[in-house]
Amino acid sequence: MKIAYPARITKEEDGIFFVSFPDLDEAMTQGETIEEALFNAAEVLTLVMEHRLEQQQEIPEPSQVTGSDVHWIAPEVNVQAALLIRKARAGRPLADLARILDASWPSVKRLENPRSSPTLKMIDKAAAALGKRLMLSFE
Repeated sequence: MKIAYPARITKEEDGIFFVSFPDLDEAMTQGETIEEALFNAAEVLTLVMEHRLEQQQEIPEPSQVTGSDVHWIAPEVNVQAALLIRKARAGRPLADLARILDASWPSVKRLENPRSSPTLKMIDKAAAALGKRLMLSFE
């Protein structure tokens, strides 16, 4: 599963590129160039997702919007990993996952902490325990 959200980028009258995310009302930014706007978009998406994960808030599925002003933005990898674990867990208690992994509850909780950096080995074990497979790619 790929985690990326649609962002609308519009050029304002003053030449600034404004970025908004249709799925995340609080996520918006801007840039003087399209490249700066895209960089800032990834940064703000990461921050919003980190906050929502830490506060146990809902994280919506990316909508399938289209248009010439839409760019698909991915958050930083640590946030993607936390989101993938949370989604794969599908409401199962963390304690269940800890038992399956024969790990402590705090170590399993760190899997969904975007400020944590679990090893690929731990993420792979968690994926397998949740009936999933870890796949990596460069894009």
